[in-house]
Amino acid sequence: MDVTWDLLAVGAVAALFAGVSKGGFGSGAAFAGATILALVIPPGMALGIMLPLLMVIDLATLRPYWRQWGVTETALLILGGLPGVALGAAFYRVADADLLRLLIGAIALGFVGWQVALRSGAIRGAARPLPGWAGLMAGLVAGFTSFVSHAGGPPAAVYLLSRGLGKTGYQASTVALFFVLNIAKAVPYGFLGLFTAETLRIDLMLAPLALLGAWIGVRAHRAVPERAFFAITYVLLTVTGLKLVIDGL
Repeated sequence: MDVTWDLLAVGAVAALFAGVSKGGFGSGAAFAGATILALVIPPGMALGIMLPLLMVIDLATLRPYWRQWGVTETALLILGGLPGVALGAAFYRVADADLLRLLIGAIALGFVGWQVALRSGAIRGAARPLPGWAGLMAGLVAGFTSFVSHAGGPPAAVYLLSRGLGKTGYQASTVALFFVLNIAKAVPYGFLGLFTAETLRIDLMLAPLALLGAWIGVRAHRAVPERAFFAITYVLLTVTGLKLVIDGL
């Protein structure tokens, strides 16, 4: 894989966007970074580039939200998420590049559809707090989708939003969850060959932008309306998701 200016430009956008999302807006849209990168390089390489950047962002955002997470909710999601990571690794071994493009694109479009339906009132969140087993199942799905597309945020959000956590408690819970799951993903990513000298060299170039995005996200958490941030996200994910689905087919 050649390190071109075009790749670095797209990677810079992906790193900044992931940092802002994970730093201030619940991690739900951070997978847009991998979706963007998958437009210009093989999806496996896109996943391999993004994971170290996401782990750097995790470290940067853990301290501002330290111990503000929902302890029970986060523990249940992690317990379900670790087997989900193992399922994702098993799936990746049998999936080809086009299937991954199709899956990443479909997850992006599904995320947009779910968010639009939720915000428009077409579907409603759970009227009561979901039970513990639902947290385990949400964690399982989050672990799987996180492994194959870094898109574990939406299934985790379904459970966390039902638990009545405040904005900061919700944000802190997602930070703690994906701090653990991303560490768990790193070992199978290495065995599957998703980390190479080229991907790590690109990560070194993009890490400062990922940290800058995290810094912006933490400060934007209380200042920037979520509606404005996610409006941009939905447009971005719709365009890139459609492109990936078409390419995968």
